[in-house]
Amino acid sequence: MSGPECCSNPPTLNPNAGTGHVDKLGALNAYITGSPNSNSAVLLVSDIFGYEAPNLRKLADKVAAAGYYVAVPDFFNGNPYNPENPDRPLPIWLKDHGTDKGFEDAKLVLEAIKSKGVSSIGAAGFCWGAKVVTELAKSVLIQAVVLLHPSFVSVDDIKGVDIPISILGAEIDKLSPPELVKQFEEILSTKPVASFVKIFPKVSHGWTVRYDLEDAEAVKAADEAHQDLLDWYAKHLK
Repeated sequence: MSGPECCSNPPTLNPNAGTGHVDKLGALNAYITGSPNSNSAVLLVSDIFGYEAPNLRKLADKVAAAGYYVAVPDFFNGNPYNPENPDRPLPIWLKDHGTDKGFEDAKLVLEAIKSKGVSSIGAAGFCWGAKVVTELAKSVLIQAVVLLHPSFVSVDDIKGVDIPISILGAEIDKLSPPELVKQFEEILSTKPVASFVKIFPKVSHGWTVRYDLEDAEAVKAADEAHQDLLDWYAKHLK
């Protein structure tokens, strides 16, 4: 399922954003930040606008500052969704950038991260990326996962997750409405794994990475979600 909410508030992409650098991980370019000597790593999987989104890189730097080695791969190989391109509407773009391919690419990225000697890896996915990291969680390739305003994630997907999982949803979200997120919560409550589910009031799909820096309330809501993400990794990545 995809729709206008996936495309709202598109970021102004900036290949120079952030304090980290771009390097190869697996077969992909990736924005890398944080200490390469950290025992724990975090993989951030973007929404359809890709890894050059400034707010996403800012979050990567924030996670790195908490002591993690952080990677934000370019799963779209230099071709993120462009809402100003009428020849490539979202349904057409998605055919070339499916979450199934994202999952396969992510496995190679994880192998590259593990080769650096880290002992635990967490992943977070935003919108499109949430489906990718859910597949990683189902395959037990990571140790903890956070989904932020997920798209494409189903009840059956959540049934297959057996690692610590946090789901952060928006009150105003047709892609993962509060009713669906509550279903996720009910399923997780029956499983013997740690889970945390939270619906943020008065925010819309994409609020954690596509917020307006000039809007104090939007920044505050995004910061709260970012802190929840950091708290989850502090508990479950050792």
